[in-house]
Amino acid sequence: MTATAPSSSSTLTDLLHAAVSAVGGTERPGQVAMAEAVAEAIDGNSHLLVQAGTGTGKSLGYLVPALAHGERVVVATATLALQRQLVERDLPRTVDALHPQLRRRPQFAMLKGRSNYLCLHRLHEGVPQEEEDGLFDPFEAAAPTSKLGKDLLRLRDWADETETGDRDDLTPGVSDRAWSQVSVTSRECLGASKCAYGAECFAEAARERAKLADVVVTNHALLAIDAIEGAPVLPEHEVLIVDEAHELVSRVTGVATGELTPGQVNRAVRRAAKLVDEKAADALQTASESFERLMELALPGRLEELPEDLAHCLAALRDASRTVVVALGNTRDKSVQDEDAVRKQALAAVENVHTVAERILQGSEYDVVWYERHDRYGASLRVAPLSVSGLLREKLFTERSVVLTSATLKLGGDFNGVGASLGLAPEGVEGEDCPEWKGVDVGSPFDYRKQGILYVARHLSQPGREGSRTDMLDELAELVEAAGGRTLGLFSSMRAAQAAAEALRGRLETPILLQGEDTLGELIKNFAADPRTCLFGTLSLWQGVDVPGASCQLVVMDRVPFPRPDDPLMSARQRAVEDAGGNGFMAVAATHAALLMAQGAGRLVRASGDRGVVAVLDPRLATARYGSFLRSSMPDFWYTTDRNQVRRSLAAIDAAATAEGR
Repeated sequence: MTATAPSSSSTLTDLLHAAVSAVGGTERPGQVAMAEAVAEAIDGNSHLLVQAGTGTGKSLGYLVPALAHGERVVVATATLALQRQLVERDLPRTVDALHPQLRRRPQFAMLKGRSNYLCLHRLHEGVPQEEEDGLFDPFEAAAPTSKLGKDLLRLRDWADETETGDRDDLTPGVSDRAWSQVSVTSRECLGASKCAYGAECFAEAARERAKLADVVVTNHALLAIDAIEGAPVLPEHEVLIVDEAHELVSRVTGVATGELTPGQVNRAVRRAAKLVDEKAADALQTASESFERLMELALPGRLEELPEDLAHCLAALRDASRTVVVALGNTRDKSVQDEDAVRKQALAAVENVHTVAERILQGSEYDVVWYERHDRYGASLRVAPLSVSGLLREKLFTERSVVLTSATLKLGGDFNGVGASLGLAPEGVEGEDCPEWKGVDVGSPFDYRKQGILYVARHLSQPGREGSRTDMLDELAELVEAAGGRTLGLFSSMRAAQAAAEALRGRLETPILLQGEDTLGELIKNFAADPRTCLFGTLSLWQGVDVPGASCQLVVMDRVPFPRPDDPLMSARQRAVEDAGGNGFMAVAATHAALLMAQGAGRLVRASGDRGVVAVLDPRLATARYGSFLRSSMPDFWYTTDRNQVRRSLAAIDAAATAEGR
């Protein structure tokens, strides 16, 4: 890793050409521009935000200059699909292609969180279980004929043949419940030196491979853990590349969010009870029961001040769990089977209760606390940072060159909105606490104005909080009919998606697939296989669907996807911006909506031959003051509010696809 960077941009162009040829791609001007900008940022030890539209070939746009530079690189992505593409396709071919010119063969490895790897200790010794949960060994407890039993038997067989122990290498997969029986979190892990299976540990082997690699491919969550928890998980690296960077803030927020539920506290009590004296166990049990009673009455919403009864209850939980943690460290009980593992699991559970209770009681002005209620899982108490921008600025941008890339980083015409969420000052502002960065938009290989239409249904009534939108459903039915199916429906809530599916199934002969009625993978596969089919769903479809061709020629958004007004974290963030003299609505709600709409609209054109319409059934995109900000964040489609024009266009696109047998 001491090699120098290419001596000139022509060398970089040669390397890029070799890599693109190796993966069977086509070199794009945007890809060349991106590779040059990435090389410049890495060489200058500065930071870069680069927007690269779908079809640019951005993976090679950052891999080639990073490999050429010769220092260790961490690539963090949001999706499993991209991690696999990098490790199984792009990196092997690129390394082979660059080897003759670089005269070295960079090594690469994938690294995930510990719970993604099979734990041999868990597999062979069984799960430390609470007595009321049944037998100690889940392999014995689960009937071999049950779904869980079959999954566990398959995992046992797989353990003998897998080289990685990585859950994602198991095909077909198993349920979360089955996987939890054979995996541990980092807090539950005994540690390689104390574990009988430490020498064979899959997670440790993955870490060792990462230490030796020139390129480490990981995910946003592990990057966040590495930054937040202080204990380094990733090997030291000189360059960090964050792909799908529009997701980073929400992933980091997720990792930095603490949660307490009655079930979770009860589990901590049961795990610790047999390892500590009765007095300590009883105190935690009593605090747990009080918390459970309180949570039964909890109403969803933000807690700007802690109610007295909750503060009292959390203090009891904090103090009792602290006592139990100390007691767990001081006692040994040889009568407990596999005591070290039982103790470690108990410690992890009780320490989490202590940490979250303590954090909420501290009442930091930088935290937001709220109750949440879920139909299936009941009530939970949550705490999340008001902002992660300071954390990201301090932990991400101080010791390495960082490149952030995505198809959607430029909102409302510039990078400053996304930059601010990452802790960066506006572009060009210099100062001691302002990391130097620049934003580059390398465009897209697609001709959006010729390939797509953005239609806003200006004549519809404005969507309200509740109530059926009959005019919207009428409009949707007419558009789907004109398109001959071929529709991806993106809805702001599951309830809206279900109502639309129900209404259209009663009216049209077109098959309507609905998220939740099958696995996402199966739904997308079936949607792609039959052009006459429609797929309706919510948030994960806005960013997760890649269906080029005639199966997706109409993308419909039912409304501008602002965060819910009662979303505790978003509304707190909005108010914080306003208190600081900014425009909270534009900085938080409109930016959130712009990001989703840009991602949603990006589902339409996935290849140079794609044609179609993005229809937004919310007149505010045409009439509201913020409409132009949202529209300028989306691909530059031809824009219209003429409903008849759109029906004619959809019918023509459908007829052309049908004539071609698609």
